Amino acid sequence: MTENQQQNESEKEMNLVGHLSELRNRLIVTAVFFIVFFIIGFIYVKDIYWFFVNDIDLVLTAISPTEILWIYFSMAGLVAIIGTIPVLAYQIWAFIKPGLTPQERTASLSYIPALFLLFILGLVFGYFVFTKLVMPFLLSLNDGMFNIMFTVDKYFKFLLKVTLPFALLFELPIIAMFLTSLGILTPDFMSKNRKYAYFILIVIGVIITPPDFVLQIVVAVPLIILYEISIQMSKIIYRKKMNKHKEFMENEGK
Repeated sequence: MTENQQQNESEKEMNLVGHLSELRNRLIVTAVFFIVFFIIGFIYVKDIYWFFVNDIDLVLTAISPTEILWIYFSMAGLVAIIGTIPVLAYQIWAFIKPGLTPQERTASLSYIPALFLLFILGLVFGYFVFTKLVMPFLLSLNDGMFNIMFTVDKYFKFLLKVTLPFALLFELPIIAMFLTSLGILTPDFMSKNRKYAYFILIVIGVIITPPDFVLQIVVAVPLIILYEISIQMSKIIYRKKMNKHKEFMENEGK
């Protein structure tokens, strides 16, 4: 191996070590923010709890001390996840920033607040589906046959099972735009695989809703509309990217 080859190998190793060190530091920063938001959520658990139970005409029961502890950790964890999303998104953006053009840096940075707002919107939509559709349907099946008693643990696990998937799925437009701007995804690919995406979204709707056809349609339709919005947003980004590439090639040819 020549001296130049040895030097190149050494530079590659240094770059790799530098990238890994930067990634570690960014993960540490994200973890610190997660812990801070977790502590804040832990402090305000009672307020968060009463916010969720005010919309139901049921008295929740704790059958063991561990359920009380679980509520504290789950509510604090939810606050930590919501609060950490923009921090994590920024850390990811800052990590890949050196590989982006100035235009891509500006455009992708604007996705961060949208990512946070769509997550909140997804949670709100999921909570609406849970309180206005899922719970009333399930309670209507009782028809006076049983004395209904909900434990804190079961109720909130079911609540999170319904709401969190919506929060994640509502990120589809931003994820599609971001991946399109990086050249990883194209609107043509999303359009050609539309039927598979529909199938996956319908399956998700079936999983997170009771076995009622009408409810499943009510849940699946917004998810499908969300996918179509993602395709349109991807087309906008792709068109802008192609126009910039065309302008660049024309300027190079002059």
